[in-house]
Amino acid sequence: MTLHHFHLKADWPGGRNEVGYIESDKLKTKISIPKEMDGPDIGTNPDEMLLGAAATCYIISLGALIERARLPLAEMSMDSEGIVDVTEGVFTYKKIIHKPKIFLTNEADEKQLQRLDKLVKQAESSCMISKAIAGNVELELQAETGIQ
Repeated sequence: MTLHHFHLKADWPGGRNEVGYIESDKLKTKISIPKEMDGPDIGTNPDEMLLGAAATCYIISLGALIERARLPLAEMSMDSEGIVDVTEGVFTYKKIIHKPKIFLTNEADEKQLQRLDKLVKQAESSCMISKAIAGNVELELQAETGIQ
């Protein structure tokens, strides 16, 4: 078994509407509550970071699966949406929707396109962030695939 350790240092001056700072190996940014939640909206926030973690994990996992399957990738991009519910002052991260757009080159055949459609679904179940939030945050895929 191999364990990977990731470290993050957080500084927070106190109070709900303050601005803090986080720093890890590659991530260095201010943090605060977003404007949607009546915060100062400076830097990033936990909602955006969870969405970013889920989206980057998914698209990197999908890229690795496509590479291993040796599919002729032409283009891949994605939009993701996070939905947070506020009921009686309680904030709950309800859902993440990934909207990947993946196109194979015009040399691809129908069998390869079908394989791509399977990999699009498989990437969600193989992503460690998706596994970590499973049962707590609903995950939805709205994929667009095709041949260019």
